[in-house]
Amino acid sequence: MAVKSGSMMPIVSKVYCSPSEVVLVVRRRPNVANGGGFAVADSSQRVVFRVDGCGIIGKKEELMLRDGEGNPLLLIRRKDGIVEALSLTRQWKGYSYDFLGSHKLVFTLKEPNSCFSTRNPIRISMESKECSNYGYFEVRGDFPGRSCSIVNSRGDVIALIGVKKEVQQVMASRDLYHVEIKAGIDQAFVFGVIAVLDYIYDGSTRC
Repeated sequence: MAVKSGSMMPIVSKVYCSPSEVVLVVRRRPNVANGGGFAVADSSQRVVFRVDGCGIIGKKEELMLRDGEGNPLLLIRRKDGIVEALSLTRQWKGYSYDFLGSHKLVFTLKEPNSCFSTRNPIRISMESKECSNYGYFEVRGDFPGRSCSIVNSRGDVIALIGVKKEVQQVMASRDLYHVEIKAGIDQAFVFGVIAVLDYIYDGSTRC
């Protein structure tokens, strides 16, 4: 499903869908608490999202996406149990919170078999009834190299992850990068996906 001009594609909430394209900056926090996570800021350097790693929230293979005020938006867990051990593909489950604090499964991300392989796209499936007409999404490209995109089932880019040239000239670090998110796309969903990618490839959110 392609997003038409002026239309919204809420997954976590329509509150996080902007009518125009936005560019946000990700800065990874030091891993001093065994799972430092990262913060996301807008052009005014105002923190709009943050991700807490499992070392901070106290549970292994569990991540939390919060808004700028610290309110929980997404709880993301790696699927465990005997079935996973026998499966070739591990999965991450993203759960949104409602106003009562209840969890609702909204997406599933299939982890690649090897964190050293970036050739095959990573599939993200929609799980909620409200998002069933969105189809699926994929991560394509090289996240460890900060050069990748998230596309919808039609191949349309909904978000781009990269490092600006001026940043590359100043510092050779993957701890600071930008994310361009197209109009109408749920920004909370995008950073929920990035939280999982960060865990898989970099470990800043790991225990």
